[in-house]
Amino acid sequence: MGLGEPVKPVSAWKRLLSKRWVYPAAYVAAAAIILTLVWVYQDASNKPMDSTPASVTDTVNLSGEEEAATGEGTTEEEATEVIASSEDLAWPVVNAAEVSVVKPFYEKDGTAEEHQAALVQYNDTFTPNTGIDLAREDRKPFEVTAAMSGKVTRVEEVPLLGYVVEITHANNLKTVYESLGEVKVKKDAEVKQGDIIGSAGRNEVEKDLDNHVHFAIYENGELVNPESVLPKN
Repeated sequence: MGLGEPVKPVSAWKRLLSKRWVYPAAYVAAAAIILTLVWVYQDASNKPMDSTPASVTDTVNLSGEEEAATGEGTTEEEATEVIASSEDLAWPVVNAAEVSVVKPFYEKDGTAEEHQAALVQYNDTFTPNTGIDLAREDRKPFEVTAAMSGKVTRVEEVPLLGYVVEITHANNLKTVYESLGEVKVKKDAEVKQGDIIGSAGRNEVEKDLDNHVHFAIYENGELVNPESVLPKN
């Protein structure tokens, strides 16, 4: 460099690059920026995307609530069971006012007089009455009906008892109709409450009662006094 040449100023950028610590610091800063961008991208990709519009979600929830409130989601089988379980037992005759109890149910806790009235005598044998016996005052035959909707599970002619019909109902209930003179239903038939299943007749065991029907109720296999569950006549 000659004495007459002007001195070129050294730029601040070059002076900065001449420092030994500049390059390592730049590398560290660049690495930090790259890592930050990677974290931001991963965080965004891990968030679940709600692809269902709010209106669709609201509609689904609303339809579920309406279904629960209206019962539209109930199956036909469930509906039938609800109807059957809400049905009350009825007298097994067309007109309950035309018949009366001519032999009551044998209650274990009854009085001696009540026990005597509820005993069934056949020859020299006395047995407790397992149901109630219904008859007209004039002892004429009358139509016998299903006390509750159900399925006929037995139709049989028994020499000492006449025709016997058994109907199985919901809630482990079963009704039995004995001393029928004729039967109008078949086994496995579905019957509704009030359907005529036969007519009252005579039987050998209780021939002193003439035309009558012996009506018994079982709940969970245990005998129940029909008069305790039937409507007051």
